[in-house]
Amino acid sequence: MTDLIALPRSKRLKALTHDTHDRLDKSIMEASSFDTLEGYGRFAGVQWAFHRDIDALYDDAGLIALLPGLAERRRLGLIAQDLIDLGLSEPLVDTPPVFPSEQSVDAATALGWLYVAEGSNLGAALLRKAAAKLGLSDDYGARHLAPFGEGPAAHWRVFTTALDAAVLTSEEEGRAVAGAKAAFARVQALANAALR
Repeated sequence: MTDLIALPRSKRLKALTHDTHDRLDKSIMEASSFDTLEGYGRFAGVQWAFHRDIDALYDDAGLIALLPGLAERRRLGLIAQDLIDLGLSEPLVDTPPVFPSEQSVDAATALGWLYVAEGSNLGAALLRKAAAKLGLSDDYGARHLAPFGEGPAAHWRVFTTALDAAVLTSEEEGRAVAGAKAAFARVQALANAALR
């Protein structure tokens, strides 16, 4: 087995969250999220709730310094517009965002959460095709699944290059891993509540 310490941070996070990520993907697909507009609407609501939790990270000066172009990666507004297209309201969430805008951010933990958010853009390419079968597009109902710039693979490479280059202590590395695991757990909890 490859020594995880020798791997770039993005590859370590992938290895350490693989099982959790796989469970989440299966639960989304088993809920028939892309079989009907109603199912897709529930999926979009989960996306909105998660991106609401992390929206403040896209304005954080420290994170922007580590991850150039971070602010342009924000998707909450796109998801909100998708919900409007579908005739849906933003979901009622009875907890404050995980990262409130008025609080300071632990960069290491936030990097783990952003790894999950940005990684979902890779899977969005497949989901976008499924959404198209429901009559949705990059301009209507599936804006948040649309690729950025040169496409999801190039977008991901830019992100992971910056993520891997961030200098972290071993303690901060642990917090980044914990952040990624917490982010997947949060999306799983939102999916469990909304997609049943």
